[in-house]
Amino acid sequence: MTAESDPDFPPVETADETLDEDNRLKADFVRLVLDAVERGDTEEAYRLAQPLHAADIADLSELTKREDRADLAIALGDLLSADVLAEINDWVRDDIVDALPAAQIADLAEQMETDDAVAMIEDMEEYEQQAVLAELDPEDRAVIEDALSYPQESAGRIMQRELVAVPEHITVGQLIDYLRENPDLTTEFWEIFVVDPAHRPIGTCQLSWILRTPRNISISDVMKREQTLIPVDMDQEEVALRFQKYALISAAVVDDAGRLVGVITADDVVHIIQEEAGEDILRLSGAGEGDINEPIADSFKARVRWLIANLLTASLASFIISMFEGTISKMVALATLMPIVAGLGGNAGTQTLAVTVRALQPTKSPLPTRGGPSGANCPLLC
Repeated sequence: MTAESDPDFPPVETADETLDEDNRLKADFVRLVLDAVERGDTEEAYRLAQPLHAADIADLSELTKREDRADLAIALGDLLSADVLAEINDWVRDDIVDALPAAQIADLAEQMETDDAVAMIEDMEEYEQQAVLAELDPEDRAVIEDALSYPQESAGRIMQRELVAVPEHITVGQLIDYLRENPDLTTEFWEIFVVDPAHRPIGTCQLSWILRTPRNISISDVMKREQTLIPVDMDQEEVALRFQKYALISAAVVDDAGRLVGVITADDVVHIIQEEAGEDILRLSGAGEGDINEPIADSFKARVRWLIANLLTASLASFIISMFEGTISKMVALATLMPIVAGLGGNAGTQTLAVTVRALQPTKSPLPTRGGPSGANCPLLC
């Protein structure tokens, strides 16, 4: 039974009562939910969280102490949806997933887009992965196992398999009828991929073109033949660079044989850009992954070696200064100048490093003009 079906539940809070002026969850509201979870009142916790957007439920989970996340996940029940897990921080998601049975994780994975499901499953231990994969439908299991076979942070890991691909010999009217009558097609897409008999992409058609074109016109006459193709083993940072350079909304992913295997969309690239930029900045500072939800032990291992290196260099500098103790005692002004010189030098170095790194660009590989995976995962009208 949910809050919507029980007349005994009082009215839920409005957005003004749950979110502040920065569209973040209010501390008082978070405390109310966590207090309900702590005293075992799952119905109250569910009622409070029920009107929240998936992104806000993800924020609620991230604001919960690590030891309480499993109890919160149980209290939220069906509110902990695939959309929530897709939005949630990786470290927090791992804590929540560890508290869920394999069957429930598999059910959530089947509701997700392929790239989100892979992101959730890839961080599990091997035995946990196998338990979840065993609960999936054979078709979904094959798709996820195929994605896991690609290197981490490659186009093959982040691409979606849900797309629409058609041959070039059909008309716009046939395509529209196909999209309307086939219930197995993905429901969210921006363009149609046109492929040859070998499943290699030869062009694309935006939905806006299809809707504005007479039914008797051939797809080959309206499709755009120029396209940017993404090799399946390309690093995700290079993928993001191509999206930025060519202002792409989506791009086909192709295997070594040039066959269409998936698609990457702009919303996926936004996450990649944010992730890569944050990762580069944190590495420059020696903070590792630097996530606030990262376990203390992992954070310590990532940072302590750089702190030790800093201690050694600072000790060396102090030793060199001590060698000139006599000179400094005669000219006290030198002692006052040392922190100024050190501060200016450090700031100048940081600024130079930031500007230089920002100017660096990944090596650009030649853009393929044709390409495309096996058409097994592509709905194809023949």
